[in-house]
Amino acid sequence: MLNLYNWSWLLLSCNLLLLPTSTWAETDTLYKSLPSLREQARIRDTWLKERISRIPSLLKKYGVDAWLMSQREHAEDTIWWSIKNATDYDAHRRTVLLFHTNESTLEGKPNPIKWVDNTGQVWPELLQVLEDFDPRRIAINVDQNIAFAGGLHVGEHNVIAKELGQQWIQRMVNVPLLGNEYVTTKLDSQLKYYRDMQDIAWLMMEEGFSHRNILPGVTTTEDLSWWFREKMLILNVTTWNHPRVSVLTEESFPGWTGTEDVIQEGDLLHIDWGITAMGMNTDTQHMAYVLRAGETDAPVSLIQGLKKANRMQDIHLETMRAGMTGNEVLEKCLAQMKIEGIEGQIYSHPIGDWGHDAGAVIGFTNLPEHVPVLGELIILPDTYYSIELYAYHFVPERNETIRFRIEENAYWDKDTERWKFVKGRQEKLYLIHKPRETPVLKVQL
Repeated sequence: MLNLYNWSWLLLSCNLLLLPTSTWAETDTLYKSLPSLREQARIRDTWLKERISRIPSLLKKYGVDAWLMSQREHAEDTIWWSIKNATDYDAHRRTVLLFHTNESTLEGKPNPIKWVDNTGQVWPELLQVLEDFDPRRIAINVDQNIAFAGGLHVGEHNVIAKELGQQWIQRMVNVPLLGNEYVTTKLDSQLKYYRDMQDIAWLMMEEGFSHRNILPGVTTTEDLSWWFREKMLILNVTTWNHPRVSVLTEESFPGWTGTEDVIQEGDLLHIDWGITAMGMNTDTQHMAYVLRAGETDAPVSLIQGLKKANRMQDIHLETMRAGMTGNEVLEKCLAQMKIEGIEGQIYSHPIGDWGHDAGAVIGFTNLPEHVPVLGELIILPDTYYSIELYAYHFVPERNETIRFRIEENAYWDKDTERWKFVKGRQEKLYLIHKPRETPVLKVQL
């Protein structure tokens, strides 16, 4: 038996198959081509080598002599995913890493010193290294508030204490900003490929929010969410954030699950999603309008709502500076919004190795004015940020106030010492019109 989901895709597919083949060919040729997977791995390992080469300086900056990590397969430290080779996945057996300042007895030695073992032989060897090097302070990742500094599993901590003894345990310290800065800092050479990823994401939204994929009265928001997932496979990218397509209403916020609506003319659509490639992640929110019969543009009130959200983006980037805390940026943005009579909310976050990356956050949806701990962190240069926010705007055609939710990724520009959008920003709604008339394909069951 065909259910509603199958019927909707059957009807939509019949219409799409009748479109000229050039429509699809022209669309597909616009997509950026990322390097082959083999070349991506080579590039990523080059980045990794440069990032790890900076660790000795970070250790000195934060007043430690060594940084010890221990993990087992399926029980990895959070930092593992930012220090592993591109072709590694889970840790092998027990993987122990000792980063050091490259001084004294360890000058010129591999950094990190690495053990992969499941027999216990690692511990006497590690003890010998420590006794020769004699580090006074050894960082371990046991922070209770920052995920990127708290990834040492309790079981591994217990084993370390047992095998190394009190002499070394008492020298181990929690230095949360060490892992935080390592993960969040980006390289100049990453930006080119991050731009290519943004191009791919934007073109997917342009194609997804079009008559090629949406038939009003038939296509559902869930159908469209899964179209994005299938398209990712074709383009050889994946995701950290399942595409959540919603019909924008007061009830659809915060939209963590999307909606399951049949898309109709007059709907204001929204997507929150990101793609993953080359060890990096994007995070984007855009909006689209489904034209009614006779319309050639969205209602003025919807255009104004997006423009108001764009003004909030301006305020955000004008305010944000390296050296400020996330809470300081948030407070100043909210003050300027009040002066300009704009109501809305900001909840921006770092992005890069992770969709929600290490670093200072600027608001949360449930903490709109002040964020403990993560909001108190200093915003660092050479970082990527996801500028995420919404503006309230009254829409008279619907007699309701709607949250205009948008999100764009920004990078640190060394020349201006400001953050700039990687690709740009959405300043016009995607417009979805009915497909031109096509013959009806009748299916006999």
